[in-house]
Parts: sequence; structure tokens; C-alpha cells
Amino acid sequence: MRSGLKKVGELVLIRFKIRKERKMMDGKNELVPQFVQQKAKSLGDEGEKWLHHLKDMIDDLEQRWGIRVEQTLEGGSEAFVAEVTTQDGNNAILKLMMPQMEGNSVFEQEVTALRVANGDGYVRLIKAELSQRAILLERLGPPLHQLGYSTKEEMEIICSLLKRSWQPIQQPHQLQSIDELIKWFTNFIPELWNNLGKPCSKALIDQSLTFLESRLTNIDFTKAVLVHGDAHHGNVLQDLTKTHPSFKLIDPDGLIGEPSYDLGVLMREWLDELIEDPLEIGKKRCALLGQLTGVDTQGIWEWGYIQSVSTGLFLIKSDQEQFGRNMLKVAEAWKKISS
Repeated sequence: MRSGLKKVGELVLIRFKIRKERKMMDGKNELVPQFVQQKAKSLGDEGEKWLHHLKDMIDDLEQRWGIRVEQTLEGGSEAFVAEVTTQDGNNAILKLMMPQMEGNSVFEQEVTALRVANGDGYVRLIKAELSQRAILLERLGPPLHQLGYSTKEEMEIICSLLKRSWQPIQQPHQLQSIDELIKWFTNFIPELWNNLGKPCSKALIDQSLTFLESRLTNIDFTKAVLVHGDAHHGNVLQDLTKTHPSFKLIDPDGLIGEPSYDLGVLMREWLDELIEDPLEIGKKRCALLGQLTGVDTQGIWEWGYIQSVSTGLFLIKSDQEQFGRNMLKVAEAWKKISS
């Protein structure tokens, strides 16, 4: 179904940070951030039921998995997330996903991606319970964006990590194929544009559809790899078990496709810098990403454009209009050399 757009609206503004004080576990409204509560309630009875039974599910997993919840974590956009201690005294992360909704991660695909990666470049999966949409993960350190690196240094770190994680997929899998995602984007972008009252030019939308057709035509499925789908600097966490700076990816979308998709996500990031001179900075960024990874820059540019248009529209829909319009402004500048 969907990917890439799954968390983008929230992740521009919401980043992973630990609550300074431990939250008491005596009421469902204390268990998840307000944003997650609102999303769950928007699902109606299904979401309300999840919120109502969340504490019971946590208590059940504590008993069955032999873990103890220490403190909840703030910053997740579609799940209950908490630091836990296992019976043998190790630290871990418990994640309980809210019911599936349009635009959110597909839980089964995330679990599959973590199993395929097996801790290499991705957070290590310890346990999973599909029926309860629960996973237990190794505990990592702070996200990359909190560690004081420059934008260029962050891109170098992320690209190095992505190159390591782009492994060929040979065994049967439940990952989403990039051609399915392209078809979804082809419907999603013009439909959302219409629903929002056409907040940008039709030419901008038409160019995104042209690029989607180009990607579908140019994908070499014999070279398909595991693609993260949303590898921005909030989804790259430090691995504290290493003596030298080392990082792992979290929250994969579970895709099989071309590496340029991941790099297209990076094209839309660091928006405050990008908006200063979208065309010049965009061209330089595209060239740098190609240089760091050896990936064809045309694919990077096309996916970057698609991401900026689709994300810009999604942000407007998510009541983050200024961010969304800034992203569309970037795409308008990029269109000058894309037509």
C-alpha cells in the first residue's frame, strides 16, 4: 500500500526525545502523546478501544515478555513507545502500534524489514507479537539530529548507513514493492491536490506524475534492495555499544526498490536551509548524495521532487500549512530545470 508518506507530516516537526520526568501509568491519556491520541480517536470506535485497552496490553506484555516499563518516550507519531528493562537486566524499547490508518506505517512490513536486516544497519528486533501490534527492540542512543553534526556531516553519516543497509532481497518476503508505491503516489498526489483546493499549480502536479512514470520505467527490479523509506536524521540513532560513533536506522517502512528512493527523502529534509535558495542548494545536495553513494543523480532528483510535492501537500492536510507551502515552493523552484 503506502510508504514514504507514512510519517512525513509528523516527522518534520516531531522528533524523538525522552520525557524528562517519568509518566505515571494510571491513565490512558498519560501513555501516549496528545498527537497519537488524536490520531487514534480519529479512527472512531477502533481507536478509542485501543486507547482504552492500552494499559491492559502493556500489563499483559510485561507479564508474558518478562519486562518492566521504566518510562514512556515522547515523539512517536503512531505508537506507544517506552523504555523497558528485561528479566536479565538488559535495556530495551517496547513499541505498541495504534490500529492501522491511511498514511501510517504498515506494521507487518516494518517487522519484516527488521527481520530481513537482522540488526545490520537497523535496530535489532528482539520480539514481535503481530496480533497485538507490539515489538521489543534493542535500546539505542539519541537521534542524529541531537548530536551537533553539520548538515553535510549528517548526510555523510546517513548515506554511509544506507549503503550498508541496501542489501539484495532474495528470499520470499512481505515487503512493499516500489512499483506498488509508485501507483499509490500516482493516485494520491492529484487526489490530495484537488481535495485541498489546488494549493499549487497543476504544472507542479503534472511534473510529479511525469517523474513517477519515469521511475516506473527505469527501475531495474533485478537489482532491487531493502529500502528504508524514511531515513531522515530523526530515524538514525546512535549505537552506544560501539566505542566509535556508530548509528542504526529505526522505523523502516519495509520497501523493496531502488536506492534513489531513500535519497529522494533526504532531498526534502533540512527545509530551513533549503528554502533559502532551493534551486542552487537542491542541485548541490543532489550532486553530493550521488557522490556519497554512487547512485544515479537523475533518480535522486526525480524522487526528491516527488517527495517535496507529496510531502508539501500532506503537511498542508496535517494543519502544518506554512511548512507545506515552503516545501511546495522548493518544488516550484526545482521545476525550472525539471521540465
